[in-house]
Amino acid sequence: MSAPLPPVRAVIFDLDGTLVQTRIASWEIFERISKRFELGIDRPEQYFDLFRGNVFESIRTLCRDDEHAAQAKAAFLELLREEYTPPLVPGVTDVVRRLAGECTLAVMSSNAMQVLRRVLVANDLAFCFAHVFGGDVAPDKRAAIGAFLADSGSGFGRRCAADYDEGGRRLDPGPSSTVLVTDTAGDVRDALAAGIRVVGVAWGMHSVEELTAAGAEFVALWPQEIAAHLLGDAASRPAEGACAVPAGPPAVATRSAAAAPAVAGGDGTAAAQVRAAAAVRRARRTGASSAASDSPAGHSPAAAPSAASRPDSARPGRMSAPAASEELLDAVRRVCRRG
Repeated sequence: MSAPLPPVRAVIFDLDGTLVQTRIASWEIFERISKRFELGIDRPEQYFDLFRGNVFESIRTLCRDDEHAAQAKAAFLELLREEYTPPLVPGVTDVVRRLAGECTLAVMSSNAMQVLRRVLVANDLAFCFAHVFGGDVAPDKRAAIGAFLADSGSGFGRRCAADYDEGGRRLDPGPSSTVLVTDTAGDVRDALAAGIRVVGVAWGMHSVEELTAAGAEFVALWPQEIAAHLLGDAASRPAEGACAVPAGPPAVATRSAAAAPAVAGGDGTAAAQVRAAAAVRRARRTGASSAASDSPAGHSPAAAPSAASRPDSARPGRMSAPAASEELLDAVRRVCRRG
């Protein structure tokens, strides 16, 4: 009987095919590159096969020389930066937020940093991840995993808020407590070569059989299985504080200042929306910090009662974070109706 694995402290997600739906979106981009540089890839299945190893190394084998390969890679990344905006895999948001409350999260992708930022910001997941490695700054995932494990700061995560763990909580992930979640056999092999564990997903580039054969310890058929496999019984506890999944459609307050309509004069409707958005984010962080400070030593905030769950008599004169957030959201709605 094999020894039990240590608790998971860090989870590294691939982006394309794992967090986002990529088969159609990325093929439509690469098809143009293949035609432009005469790479001979004219069917989606041929493109998917490139991910059995490092995709950029696979592209190099299709090119005449290093210069040709560099031009093709640069053009591919540029098109991705400009046009690639795939949708999230359904169900991924709550899984990411649940894991962020327990582990340090990272993204490693062959895609461009600009794409990672656009996708994660647009889906309100940017601050669930403490580290992001894009293909234009870290094309070799084995080297990126090695750098992540060697960095003394990798133990500090983010709990769905802009600040990193500043209260002393540090997870110090090691190889046996770090897991890559991916959809490609090439990533599975890279992660195992770097010494970490791997969980596959069935909805991306490669099949359950291919991922298992490459060495994945488990292949999820649904996103929720990722949390169940990595957290065990703890997966049934809902995320709390800033990591809780917002109820209903995204509020205006979650939009960035850049997305809000510009209004001349320093105190117009857009300015009020931005101030309210900042206040909501502060309230969410306060809720998360309260939960962390109330947790017994050695226990995660998710395992302790949240500040909002304690009786008001124990917190005289103090409004709970959920109540404060709801009041601020009501104020934003009133401002928007007047605008």
